Amino acid sequence: MQLDRRIKRRHFLVLMAMTLLWVGLIARLWWIQLGAPHRFSRRGIDLVKASVKQRQQSFVLHSGRGDILDRGGYAFTGVEHLALILFPLARGSLEGTEGLARLAEITGQPKERLSETMEKAKVPLLLRSETGKLIELTQKQADEINALGIPGVVALAVTERYRTDEVAKHLIGFIHKNPGMVETLYPDEWASGKMNAESTVGASGLERSFDRFLQGVEPSVLSYYVDGQGKPLRGLDIRYTKPSNQYYPLSLSTTLDVDIQRRMEAAADQVGLREGSVVVLDAQNADILAAVSRPSYDQTNVGGQAGEWKNRAFKQLPPGSVFKTVVAAAALAEGVISPTERFTCTGEYGKYHFSCWKKEGHGSVTMEEAYAESCNIAFAEIAKRVGSEKLEEYARRLGLTAQVGHATAHLFKLDGFKQLDGEESGRVFAKDVSYSDEGVLIQSAIGQRDVRITPLQAANMMVTILRGGQPAQVRLVKEIAYRNGQPFYQFPEQKLSAAGIDYVTASKLRKMMRKVVTDGTGQILLDSSWQVAGKSGTAQTGSTSDSKNHLWFVGYAPLEEPRYAICVVAENQPSWGKNQAMELFRRAVDELADYTARSSQLRAGYSRE
Repeated sequence: MQLDRRIKRRHFLVLMAMTLLWVGLIARLWWIQLGAPHRFSRRGIDLVKASVKQRQQSFVLHSGRGDILDRGGYAFTGVEHLALILFPLARGSLEGTEGLARLAEITGQPKERLSETMEKAKVPLLLRSETGKLIELTQKQADEINALGIPGVVALAVTERYRTDEVAKHLIGFIHKNPGMVETLYPDEWASGKMNAESTVGASGLERSFDRFLQGVEPSVLSYYVDGQGKPLRGLDIRYTKPSNQYYPLSLSTTLDVDIQRRMEAAADQVGLREGSVVVLDAQNADILAAVSRPSYDQTNVGGQAGEWKNRAFKQLPPGSVFKTVVAAAALAEGVISPTERFTCTGEYGKYHFSCWKKEGHGSVTMEEAYAESCNIAFAEIAKRVGSEKLEEYARRLGLTAQVGHATAHLFKLDGFKQLDGEESGRVFAKDVSYSDEGVLIQSAIGQRDVRITPLQAANMMVTILRGGQPAQVRLVKEIAYRNGQPFYQFPEQKLSAAGIDYVTASKLRKMMRKVVTDGTGQILLDSSWQVAGKSGTAQTGSTSDSKNHLWFVGYAPLEEPRYAICVVAENQPSWGKNQAMELFRRAVDELADYTARSSQLRAGYSRE
């Protein structure tokens, strides 16, 4: 009897376990099928879309994100072109037919190349040249291709968001899929299912800082449904989904000038700039007209490029003698130096291993001459009179210790909104450094030790001086607009919170910067297309004799009626050979002069008409 009871109990327990298992499986299936098919697992996977995707070959004709435009309306994020789209399923459609020969005839491409392209295709793709450039079609070519009626071969208008030959890549940035970032940045949309693990977000540049506004609507997609062998399913024709909304996506109108941007990037590449940056600001209001960062990168394939997508124009570096502008401003404004007072440079300071770049010394020089010839010894003496506190104060007044990019306190759901992604602040002294340490002070006076500023801040300092000492915020985006062109939000010109300097001091600095070019370290710029003024800088990156240098030149042009404030930095340059920064600055000025002359001619032509 007891044995029978034990057997029955075991049977009962086994039956209960199997019942619970089946109930669990059924509950799991219910959850997968009905409970959370669009939000499965913590990653928010849409199972419905994933299952459809297994039997779907799709191509995105337009990402659905808003465009990023230059000040004249040029789109950095793509222009619509007619192009040939090839789906892998077309392999079977073209076998044993004259379709391939006819397609080659219409497109002007060799039949063998078309066949090879199709054989290698694993996903839908665009027909490109051997160099990777999109082969654009005429309307007639597109009509002839579509008239062939070959499944998987279609000619339609396509907008590529990023192009390999596009400019301003570091300013525009790129997008990527990052479920963790989506959930963090868009918690409401994540919870409601509007955004999931397949959603893309801005990863850098304007794509990141304005991501919430550029998100827009669903992409335009061209799709075929196929069977397990990749052949088109009968009865399910090509599907084209295109959102229709007259207001979205929003677009950004930037302050950039695509012509100036192209010219600056071409100049940088012509001089062989491998690491560094060029910044061109409007001398009146500090708007960014162009900003170049090298090395460049591929916006469509960022994974293997460690940090090359970071914008060097917004990253802090030791400025070298460019920082002597701050020392001069403090000395002049505080009246601690007489303009005619002379200093003696023998080449050596006598302690702290501090010396002048000119081993034999500059002899007897005034502050103006010391600035022009970049005398370290004279500026060490001047800095001692200014003092550490005042030196840091005037760096702050000139906008060198804080971010200078355009900021908005409240912009819809965003507090403390900043236009410039990745912009760093500058500094004069490191934390816990004694302000009474003379050795630290004199090293800081020549832009070494712990001094750090960004090329953007340096260019903006020129604008501050040109504006009579009044600093401005640097603007990159002027307006967010609806799809129909109506304004959504406009960003006004704004002053920087920094106190600035007085008009008289600013005027004296301008005269000193001109002397740098006429009598000092910048004489190579005397043959520029325009007369220019500015300050050179060489910052050592190590303590050994063969260490690399960061070469700077920051200034403005033309001299009498300044239009542009320019900063050029050539990073990690050898201590011998040509000064790449000055060479690039000269080329930049020449390009700007030519651009301005051509623009004036065009305006004159329009006015005559």
